[in-house]
Amino acid sequence: MRQTTTTVRGRARLRPVRPAGWWYDLLLLTALVGLTVALATEHLFAVDRAVVDWADAHRPTATYWIARVLNLLGQGSPLTLLAAALGVLLAVRLRSVRPLLPPVVAFGLTLLTIGPLKVWTARPAPTASVKEPFLPPEQTLPLFQHDLPVGYAQSYPSGHVANAIVWYGVIALLLAPLLRTVGRRMPRPLVTAVRVVPPLVVLGTTTYLGWHWLTDSVAGLLLGLLLDRLLRRVPWDDLPLPARLRGRDRPFTSDA
Repeated sequence: MRQTTTTVRGRARLRPVRPAGWWYDLLLLTALVGLTVALATEHLFAVDRAVVDWADAHRPTATYWIARVLNLLGQGSPLTLLAAALGVLLAVRLRSVRPLLPPVVAFGLTLLTIGPLKVWTARPAPTASVKEPFLPPEQTLPLFQHDLPVGYAQSYPSGHVANAIVWYGVIALLLAPLLRTVGRRMPRPLVTAVRVVPPLVVLGTTTYLGWHWLTDSVAGLLLGLLLDRLLRRVPWDDLPLPARLRGRDRPFTSDA
């Protein structure tokens, strides 16, 4: 008599992150709120202005173009498409819908946080004094300039930096198991490099080019790290799926 074995998944538990615990998330959130309050009360403007003035005085043509090319690492739309493509490819290779979940959740999370924060804080970019809307230099620094058209006041926090942290985290999550499907392993230092190096490059270049104030980039860093930690906690392999997807729910993060 043939025996049939049924695999029952346990209750989904949050995946571990480092540093462990929610205290670090609270620290990131507190720092982001504190930075926003400081800017709202017109503090740190001198630091932002000094960094922009220094960058403007030290931006020869060669380094400008190098920085501009490197800054493409933080383009949100291409990163979204790349993560989605990796998710689809891994889903096909494993015959599982689970690899599609991280890009979808990451897209929703960034859509609901980065954009609304930009609109709410309504801060112009440093370049708003040399191109439309041609504001006086001192007027480019404050937050909450809701009298400006939305397109001219979306500098805080830096979406380039926040998106880079989130999407390179998703790419690293998917790339490691994808390589395993072809018999290759992704070394742990390389996973870390994928997560860390591009966001740091984007933070440096977007500030150096004068496309964001330094505090915009720092805020993007804090927000991106917070969102990344939330995504890294998600138990992708154990999330409950509809019954009709049973048999298409193979796990993919083991040993990733």
